Amino acid sequence: MEFILKTDRLGLRNWKAADVAPFVAMGKDSEVMRFFPKPLSAKASEDLIQRFLQHFLLHGFTYFAVERLDTSEFIGFTGFMHQNFESRFTPCVDIGWRFKTTAWGKGYATEAATACLNAAHEKFHLTEVFSLAPEINQASIAVMKRIGMTYDHSFIHPSLSENSSLNPCSVYKKIVTTKAS
Repeated sequence: MEFILKTDRLGLRNWKAADVAPFVAMGKDSEVMRFFPKPLSAKASEDLIQRFLQHFLLHGFTYFAVERLDTSEFIGFTGFMHQNFESRFTPCVDIGWRFKTTAWGKGYATEAATACLNAAHEKFHLTEVFSLAPEINQASIAVMKRIGMTYDHSFIHPSLSENSSLNPCSVYKKIVTTKAS
């Protein structure tokens, strides 16, 4: 398997057909999708993979599939995507992650995101990366802090209703001109 990025425990790669079923299962898992408007249908998850693949073709990066090196098990995704929704900080490139529940609490999100940030400038020619999450999603915000991002501001996400429990969202930022520390 050709990995785009590797850590001691994880391989980050483009998506393959074998990822569809476990990704669909993740999208239907209400716990995984707790900080999103709703769980995803199988078709929505499959369409999302197609968007990730198209984004990779256009930009050379995407939300990469993440697998454990010791088992070759697909456990989620981490990577970069262009975001163009209406806000004062977009368009931008954001770093994001999503993992199945059995992968939670093992440091995989931090490890994979750190690998992405370490490669952001040299491999993907990025200079600035944002990350966002609902303020109630303290687990993702903790990852943002662990990977060296700093709080920038809060905002009302235009894709969510203003009174949604998922608003407001916190935005974190990192300048990535050198290897992440």
